Amino acid sequence: MAKIPAAQARMFKNTFLCKRCGAKVRVQARKILEGKVQCRRCKKKAFRAAKKG
Repeated sequence: MAKIPAAQARMFKNTFLCKRCGAKVRVQARKILEGKVQCRRCKKKAFRAAKKG
């Protein structure tokens, strides 16, 4: 299956997952690194990037 760049950007750009509960948050990477964002569900500030695999 061919990967469509527009779809890849829509699905994975600025998308992060909470390390504790797995909630998906769409926010700029700069805000994640600065620690300004917290999870909506569990209020934790630890996130990881969504995998493109």
